[in-house]
Amino acid sequence: MPLKNQVILITGAAGGLGSTAALALAKQGAHIILLDKNIPKLEAAYDSILAGNGPEPIMYPFDLAGANENEYQELADKIDEKYGSLQGILHSAVEFSSFTPMSEYKTKDWGHTINVNLNAPFLLCRVLMPVLQKSKQASIVFTSDSSARKSPAYSGAYGVSKVAMESYANILAEEHEAFGKIRINTLIPGPVDSPFRKRAYPAEDKSKLPTMNSLTPIYQYLFGPESLGVTGQTIDARTFYL
Repeated sequence: MPLKNQVILITGAAGGLGSTAALALAKQGAHIILLDKNIPKLEAAYDSILAGNGPEPIMYPFDLAGANENEYQELADKIDEKYGSLQGILHSAVEFSSFTPMSEYKTKDWGHTINVNLNAPFLLCRVLMPVLQKSKQASIVFTSDSSARKSPAYSGAYGVSKVAMESYANILAEEHEAFGKIRINTLIPGPVDSPFRKRAYPAEDKSKLPTMNSLTPIYQYLFGPESLGVTGQTIDARTFYL
């Protein structure tokens, strides 16, 4: 149980890659804080971890787009009070509605996507950094998209937010590299049979894609002892080998 007594916060934990990662890390002994606004799906993720004999997780209903700075700080304070430290954050929450021309973007939709995909990771890292720094070692993992990095037409706010998030992750990694305590990396999951993929590419034959569970080894690597010292990297699951 290499992650025994480790506390890891996962956003977007109510479904898709977030719940997959939660179960993968809980199987190695991690205490998972499940963060999402969808309470029924949070409960399902909670039940899956218990059914897999993982440590009892914490459900924390939270609206990344709608929460204010005080609510983010309250989250950090509660984690600090309950656990005293934090060993990991996985930014897995994602907002994507459809491929849309820039000329047709509504201000509200633009702002909502940027809030979930970019502003929320920034705010979480800012309020939780003092709690992470109480650990001997900690890991922050951002989730990006290889296609968005090419800035294709119609990727809109999703594409912009992912490119900006990767830059933020790189800056953060450089700022903390000298201290040697917090490693910060970006994961490119690649095409997998996930709810997000179904929404983005509904006509695609999903039977030809890897399952979400195929990412279990890379999640366990990024938060486990094998990745100590690895920081500032963008890791593509399609070319990842232990």
